[in-house]
Amino acid sequence: MGNFEAIAWLPLCAGVSLAGLALAFLAFRRRGAAAGLRVTAWALLPVAAYLTGALQALWRIGATVAGFVTGLVFNPAVWAGVAVAGLSVVLFVVSGVMRGRKLSPGRKKKSDAAGAPAQAGPAKQAPAAGKAPQAPGKPQRPAVSQKPASKADDDFSDIEELLKRRGIS
Repeated sequence: MGNFEAIAWLPLCAGVSLAGLALAFLAFRRRGAAAGLRVTAWALLPVAAYLTGALQALWRIGATVAGFVTGLVFNPAVWAGVAVAGLSVVLFVVSGVMRGRKLSPGRKKKSDAAGAPAQAGPAKQAPAAGKAPQAPGKPQRPAVSQKPASKADDDFSDIEELLKRRGIS
């Protein structure tokens, strides 16, 4: 790391700490002892980082992260890799959807349903006014009576009604 040694770190850290101590003195006078002590603590950190060697470690970490990010952003091969990974994800999703359609039981193909003759048996009647048309494969549910609840009904009347609708009673 030739760039790290090119900077005179001790005078720089000492200057930043001295400026911080001047701000700490102002904080003592204006906002009290607690604020002054907090600013003093922050002001001493640059000199502590230099003396412990943490400043050089932080420099290496920052240079490594910056090199990784610039190599990622400005490298066309990396963007091609990102595009290929995106294509792979899309293909996985599409194949999963196609496989789900192929494996699901009970579904008929649209061509079979459209070309099939009408079923022999009772003729289908038009739905009554106000009712939604029923799907051909679904069983018809009995109509629920809309009678007002009386005080004599107990707490289990709703459960009984649900059981009757399902044919479990």
